[in-house]
Amino acid sequence: MAKKSAPQKIFSSPLQFVKDVLYLIIGSILTATAINGILLPQQFATGGLSGIALLTYNQFPVMNMGIIYLLFNAPLFILSWMSVGRRFFFYSIIGTLSLTTALMFINIPIALNDKILNALLAGIILGLGTGISLKSVGSLGGLDLLSVILLKRFSINIGTTILTTNAFILILVAFSYSLDAVIYTLIVLYVSSKLVSIVLTGLSQRKSVLIISPEYKEIESAILHKLNRGVTVINGIGAYTGKKEHILYSVVTIMELGQLKKIVQNIDPDAFVVISNTLEVMNYRIGNQPHW
Repeated sequence: MAKKSAPQKIFSSPLQFVKDVLYLIIGSILTATAINGILLPQQFATGGLSGIALLTYNQFPVMNMGIIYLLFNAPLFILSWMSVGRRFFFYSIIGTLSLTTALMFINIPIALNDKILNALLAGIILGLGTGISLKSVGSLGGLDLLSVILLKRFSINIGTTILTTNAFILILVAFSYSLDAVIYTLIVLYVSSKLVSIVLTGLSQRKSVLIISPEYKEIESAILHKLNRGVTVINGIGAYTGKKEHILYSVVTIMELGQLKKIVQNIDPDAFVVISNTLEVMNYRIGNQPHW
C-alpha cells in the first residue's frame, strides 16, 4: 500500500507567518487604494472578482464595496476547501479578510487631470498590490481560487479562466459605462499584469541559453566552474552541412547573463548563441517558481 503523504504545514515558523501576513496586508492596502481612490471615481474596472464586485457596487451602491467582495468570495471558499492546498487556503482567507477590511475603510482620493494617466496609475498601484500579496503563500482571494477550482474539477486551464472572466468584465463595462471605459480598463489590466510579473520575478528572472560551438568543451567547463551553473550537452546534426554538433543548454539568472556572454565571446567569438526568457523554472538550485 502506498504511504500517504504528510499534510501540508500551514505555518512554517512565526517569523515567516508575520512576513506573509504583512505581504497580504500591504497588498490589500495598495489594492484598496487603487479601487476606491481611482477606479470607482473614474468609472474604470479591473480584472477578476474585484472587477465584478466593483461593477456590482456601481450599479447597486447600497452596500460597502468590501462587503460585496466578501460575499462574492464566500461560496468560492466553500467550493475550494477540497481543491487547494491547506496553506494556500488559510492564507487566502487572511488575504480576503484583509482586502475586505481595506476596501471598507481606506478611501484616498487620487485624481489626475488625464484619464489615461489615471488608468496608468491605477494599473501600477494594482500591480504592486497584487504582486506583493502573491509573494506570500496565499492570495487576496477571488479569481485565484476560482481558477484553481476549475482546474482541479474540470481541467480548465488557469489562463483560460482569467481570459474568459476578464472578457466578461469588459463586456459588462461596455454596457455599464461606455466604450471609452473599456479602453481605460484594458490599460489598467495590461499595466497591472506587467507590474505583477516585475514584482514576482524581478531580479530572480531566469534565462535559458543555447550555445553551439566547436569549443563546447571549454565553454562547458567555464559555465560549470566560473558560473557554478549546470549545463547539458545535446548531440545534434547541422541540417545543411550534415556535421555533428554539440549544443550546450543552461539556465542562468539575469544577473549572470552578462558574465556568461563574456565567457562565450572570449572563448569563441563566432559561437551561435540563443538567449530566451523563461516563464518559470523548477529546481532547488536555480528555480524561481512561486512557492504557493
